[in-house]
Amino acid sequence: MVSVPHIRLNNGVEIPQFGFGVFQIEPGEVVTAVRTALDAGYRHIDTAQMYGNEEGVGQAIRESGVPREELFVTTKLDNDRHGRDEAAAALDESLARLGLDHVDLYLIHWPRPAQDRAIGVSNFQIPHLERLAAETGTVPAVNQVELHPRFPQEELRAYHREHGIATEAWSPIGQGGDLLRDERLAGLADKYGKTPAQIVLRWHVELGNIVFPKSVTPSRIR
Repeated sequence: MVSVPHIRLNNGVEIPQFGFGVFQIEPGEVVTAVRTALDAGYRHIDTAQMYGNEEGVGQAIRESGVPREELFVTTKLDNDRHGRDEAAAALDESLARLGLDHVDLYLIHWPRPAQDRAIGVSNFQIPHLERLAAETGTVPAVNQVELHPRFPQEELRAYHREHGIATEAWSPIGQGGDLLRDERLAGLADKYGKTPAQIVLRWHVELGNIVFPKSVTPSRIR
């Protein structure tokens, strides 16, 4: 099995740097996709309440036979569930759908300025992170944002490094569009005997980003 590097978060938790994302995978397809990923050696799964596929993710985990302690599972708080009591209830609902007694990381999916409170966050920019720290004294362990070579988020990544926040990249290969047809990537892929997607993913790994490529095609998942 491939050895996946881990990153130590600012609270001491270790997170696999390479994970499998299930954004835009339909509930009817997600069980097979996640099973394929787990069979291929992925041990980090990233889902969200908003994706509507937590039940399938949980089913795939159970069917895989992979021990829970070997997995790192992330889900995210939906936008209409902000606030202490609502967030706690939403987490309980996610756990029920997943069939798990805990998740390893729970993120605010998008900032809502009147309500943003949590440890892990998603799609926060520097002003949101600064307000979170100022009002709560909390520096999040991770911030999951759109990030790829055409949208490198250099200023935000520098802020993360300065404050000990791990950077997670969603849409790490630009949703498989024009980015993967870039001539420079094609040249590098030919030079190293890799695919353009693999070149981009290595770019993320070398930067220290945590990445979640997504596919429903078994060969691409592997």
